[in-house]
Amino acid sequence: MSAFKKLVEHSQKCSRFQHLASICGWDQASMMPSGGNQARSEAMAELSVHIHGLMTQPQLGDWISDAENEALNSEQQSSLREIKRQWQQANLLPEKLVEAKSLAGSKCEHAWRSQRGNNDWVGFEKNWREVVELSREEAQIRADAANLTPYDAMLDIYEPGTSSASLDILFADVKTWLPSLIDEVIEKQSSEQFNAPSGIYSTEKQKALGLEVMKLLQFDFEHGRLDESVHPFCGGVPSDVRITTRYDEAEFVQSLMGIVHETGHARYEQGLPKHLAGQPAGEARSMGIHESQSLFFEMQVGRSDPFIGHLANLAGQQFSGSEFEQKNFQKIYTRVKKDFIRVDADELTYPAHVILRYEIERDLINGNIKHTDVPELWNTKMQSYLGLSTQGNFTNGCMQDIHWTDSKCIVHNYRDGCLQDIHWTQGAFGYFPSYTLGAMYAAQFMAAMKKTVDVDGAIRSGDLSPIFNWLSEKIWNKGSLLTTGELVTQATGETLNAIYFKEHLRSRYL
Repeated sequence: MSAFKKLVEHSQKCSRFQHLASICGWDQASMMPSGGNQARSEAMAELSVHIHGLMTQPQLGDWISDAENEALNSEQQSSLREIKRQWQQANLLPEKLVEAKSLAGSKCEHAWRSQRGNNDWVGFEKNWREVVELSREEAQIRADAANLTPYDAMLDIYEPGTSSASLDILFADVKTWLPSLIDEVIEKQSSEQFNAPSGIYSTEKQKALGLEVMKLLQFDFEHGRLDESVHPFCGGVPSDVRITTRYDEAEFVQSLMGIVHETGHARYEQGLPKHLAGQPAGEARSMGIHESQSLFFEMQVGRSDPFIGHLANLAGQQFSGSEFEQKNFQKIYTRVKKDFIRVDADELTYPAHVILRYEIERDLINGNIKHTDVPELWNTKMQSYLGLSTQGNFTNGCMQDIHWTDSKCIVHNYRDGCLQDIHWTQGAFGYFPSYTLGAMYAAQFMAAMKKTVDVDGAIRSGDLSPIFNWLSEKIWNKGSLLTTGELVTQATGETLNAIYFKEHLRSRYL
């Protein structure tokens, strides 16, 4: 048997264990009773250690060296490149660190699910301290091996080849035009009348509506399902994709677009090259590309006028009221408002939320700030970028962590501030830039697609196949056979160009 074939079989073996880990993680986040967390965390940590052991077996280095001297076609060479990359990444970390980070992340995330609702920064900080310490240890190990800054070493996990220096330039440009554009659009919309959702929208009917929208988006229900969780996410594996959303019976807007967003992630997973299943080359290219697909579904397609027409029609079958008229629906789903919550943010203010998190996690992992500095920094940046404060003065009734001033109490709104995201509980530092990179890629993909596809016509018809065929050919079927730069260039004729994102926003909102 050739060395390359041995590597492929070994990768597929590792993938099967990762399959189990992914489903266990989905269950822990959506279905598992709270009392099972300790045992589940220990089991998943044990599984993480086992997978790490498989991925660092000594003979793999010899097989890789031998395979590099074999006659491989271009696809096999790309597969070998990705196998070698994963092997190198895995060999950087000692087994004890892998286990410790898995345990600390599970403990922190599980406690966060109640601590956030209780605005309990003090309780959260006790668990998060260990996650940050272990993440910094991991970052330094990776940095030393790759001659990068600690944060860039973590960023490379999610966005191979991207650096904080390039992100600083990219985001600095966004900050020159985004605040004024937000204000301009809010002023323009201030005179527009619309009927906001009001009433009771049952979870049962919201889920039925979500399932109909997933059918419109051609989700494969034989290889996936929809469930509920505290934080919407897409998990599982390509052959069994699990997506979740959260429901609020006082409104339907966020859960519905959450489903559209997560369906974009799921369709990408379901569309990955099946003949490369179980191999690194058959996996998603990067989190930026992954987010480009979810944001293509949610923003580029999902908030377009013809798609909102379908949403209004489907929603009208479940609920009644003037808010479900198409023109009103369009105003609801393109409404711009400065608010605290990232996952509920509109398309225009969303990048501000991402840039805030990027700047904090960059400085945290590089050791320029302490984890206890985060709440104050969050408040400062939120005021600077969106004019909002996560502190407030109250004379009646005080919450956790109160600082008395002039017979009043300063209440820190951690729940809607630095406690709102799940990513940092797990030590996923370097992930957040993927969201805005994804939005930029999505705008560029749409601009390229419209050169050959009648996008609006396809959406109006109710058969979105031409759109999905383009994505399948240009993005999904490529897996990780190409680098991110190669993938974007082949699909659009150029590397990432943020001008398409800016033009998209100005066109839609002005």
